[in-house]
Amino acid sequence: MKYVALLRGINISGKNKIAMSELKKVMAERYENVTTHLNSGNVIFDCDSDEREAIRNDIHQLIADNFQLDIPVFVITADELEDLLDHAPKWWATADKKIYDNLIFLIPPTVCAEVYGALGEPKPEIEKVEEYANSIFWSFDLDSYRKSDWWVRSASTDIRDKITIRTANTMKKVLEICRKQK
Repeated sequence: MKYVALLRGINISGKNKIAMSELKKVMAERYENVTTHLNSGNVIFDCDSDEREAIRNDIHQLIADNFQLDIPVFVITADELEDLLDHAPKWWATADKKIYDNLIFLIPPTVCAEVYGALGEPKPEIEKVEEYANSIFWSFDLDSYRKSDWWVRSASTDIRDKITIRTANTMKKVLEICRKQK
């Protein structure tokens, strides 16, 4: 089965550094057809198991053992990612360069209500949100994003270790890689 692991908070501002070549090497000791995309911890791989929690815990432990980092890990199947992107709202991932489109993945057992509780209500004049399959599509106006409570709080509250955020373009490219490998 094709999986995607998203590592939260690596290689940001010189913190939690993991070379993707090293990550790929470590992952390839346990999983098949390992590929990484970008330097932000997007790993595509094959695994026979359907025990997602076990896979997530295994990757977490691999990172702890090999890189001495406690990194939250989100795991999704390629089919689930495709379904998620197929259900994106019409306003998400458009060609409008003034809008920044993200996808918030909730690391189990986190639920959407916890995210809203930590981040507050989105400001409709700045951002749009819509949830699907325990993930949240989130877009905001680039000119006004600093006025968004979500922008500030997603990195400064305790919810930060329970979510990982990727751009629309990143997730589209990850899905494209998954499709090519099938």
